[in-house]
Amino acid sequence: MKILKFDLIIVGGGVAGLWTLNRAVQSGYNAILLEKDTLGGGQTIRSQGIIHGGTKYALNGVLTQASNTIKEMPQRWRDCLEGKGEIDLTDVNILSDAHYMWSKGSLGSKMTTFFATKAFRGRVEEVKKEKRPTVFQNKAFKGSLYRLNELVLDVPSVVDALRKPVEDRIYQYDFTQAEIEQNGEQISAINLQDNNLKLIPGKLLLTSGEGFEKIASQLKIEQPEMQRRPLHMVMVKHNHNLPTFAHCIGTGSKPVATITTHPCSDGKQIWYLGGDVAETGVDRSNEEQIAYAQKAISDLLPWIDLSTAEWRCLRVDRAEPKQSTLVRPDSAFAQQVGNCIVSWPTKLALSPDLADQALEFCQHNAENSSEPSELSELGKPATTQPVWETSFA
Repeated sequence: MKILKFDLIIVGGGVAGLWTLNRAVQSGYNAILLEKDTLGGGQTIRSQGIIHGGTKYALNGVLTQASNTIKEMPQRWRDCLEGKGEIDLTDVNILSDAHYMWSKGSLGSKMTTFFATKAFRGRVEEVKKEKRPTVFQNKAFKGSLYRLNELVLDVPSVVDALRKPVEDRIYQYDFTQAEIEQNGEQISAINLQDNNLKLIPGKLLLTSGEGFEKIASQLKIEQPEMQRRPLHMVMVKHNHNLPTFAHCIGTGSKPVATITTHPCSDGKQIWYLGGDVAETGVDRSNEEQIAYAQKAISDLLPWIDLSTAEWRCLRVDRAEPKQSTLVRPDSAFAQQVGNCIVSWPTKLALSPDLADQALEFCQHNAENSSEPSELSELGKPATTQPVWETSFA
């Protein structure tokens, strides 16, 4: 078999894996990435593309650990989008340079005072009537509107921008089909029998999302464990030119609904609905979830006529490190097991943070100098298509 040695082999081609691959190559590591299907085809494409700054994690009027952990991410992404950050993302399509937060009535003195504190300076600002997005300029809107320092990005264009500089290091292969040689927790070789290749990893980084469970069994990794937190997202396809990027907040600690808007290939727009609508909809059937979402949007935005809109559902499992109470982790996660690094970004926005953590485990080795081009017979994975392109086909 042809023996190839690399400092780092990454399994999983979502934004987290691609971001880490870029950073690894920049840092001088000889790294490659293996993806079994399409790049960005798992949790990445099912995300809403919001680069969170943590505001929605403080809706109970308390500055949480999650809010503090993620607050620097929007600026880090902005630097990349402007061509002055760690990765060149100038080709990425920015759907909105801000995300908004609205309430049906006044926000309340406690919350207004909280968002005016030093901790939220530059992160949240109230929007004057004349500067509101079109969807909130209707006379029927009587609530409060705040602008958040949070970008919304077109996710496939993010994947394309991340793959471009490292195209020669990305290959298609189903890792679960490999024969693994192990010495205790150390992975000494990954045999791609059908391709007559033996890969020797300095480190093996798993950014495989839900695919981790099967790989963990294959590699006999018992800890850390993975949890799934399910969502039942809703997509609304309509003819309005009303780009909407906003959380609707009520009296609870989570947004009632989170709406992002995405272009469809036929020229129409998609409203992609998350928030409490998606979280509480897990036990509802598709028909029940659509009916629930229709009522919610009618209550929240009653001046928008969606009588001719098409509605679809999408079930999503967020793969994360297991928490004792199945709650959302506060930060990105990376843990070394032998020479394997198990990781989950937990949020799209935290992919740069995951790369920071993962690369702390890596080392340079002059012997790991195989050329990535020697894997060329494996072929290249395509960038995934948006879920609404197939859901409404």
